[in-house]
Amino acid sequence: MDKKLKLHGFNNLTKSLSFNIYDISYAQSAEHRKEYIEYIDDQYNAERLTKILTNVTEIIGAHVLNVARQDYDPHGASVTMLIAEHEIEPKKEQIDEGPGPLPESVVAHLDKSHITVHTYPESHPDGGISTFRADIDVSTCGVISPLKALNYLIHSFDSDIVIVDYRVRGFTRDVDGTKHYIDHEINSIQNYLSEDTQDLYQMIDVNVFQENTFHTKMIRKQVEMDDYLFGSGEEHFSDDELRSIKRRLEKEMYEIFYSKNMPEQK
Repeated sequence: MDKKLKLHGFNNLTKSLSFNIYDISYAQSAEHRKEYIEYIDDQYNAERLTKILTNVTEIIGAHVLNVARQDYDPHGASVTMLIAEHEIEPKKEQIDEGPGPLPESVVAHLDKSHITVHTYPESHPDGGISTFRADIDVSTCGVISPLKALNYLIHSFDSDIVIVDYRVRGFTRDVDGTKHYIDHEINSIQNYLSEDTQDLYQMIDVNVFQENTFHTKMIRKQVEMDDYLFGSGEEHFSDDELRSIKRRLEKEMYEIFYSKNMPEQK
């Protein structure tokens, strides 16, 4: 059994997870694009987002103090939760590097923490591409890492691209006065993802270990056209049209993944 670190008072480290997902679709007509936005607004309204964040709170072992949520006109939604600690000794498996539950309730030691989500559906008439983005931030103080909620979050959204940032800030002291700038081992955010998730995505890391900052970008390996055609099936398009649509979808995905606009493919 690993020797526990004896702290002087409360664990003052702040662990922040920023999680961005993008869902890409092709909507052929103006009516289909309008229906896509309406679908996203219905699928990810403030009420459902509140349920998702409530489940995240249970996974990381907190309880909800306050909820502020809002649906917006013409589209989009936001939810913010203040969460507080459970005064229960965390289990070792909650601290170790590895995939979190999907989902099941775990316990942790949290305080002065919050979870937020904001959604950004959008569509552009040029090319028929529609994109939905959700930004989620989970910030905790204490021993558990919010990365334990990552599996659940990825599976709660239709994610073509996932961008994850994780940072541990501040320091905490042991009883001898020595400062500790991180209290758990981590080599990669990828180690917190289940095998089925890793199989679906191509992933790259950009980590700054000396700053306790970790960054992972994920993009779907396969584009199955029927999963991306909103309001129409493959049978409604010719082979040439399907190839053109697939190029546009892949261009949109790679531009977001690399944060760089690319020239049109011929």
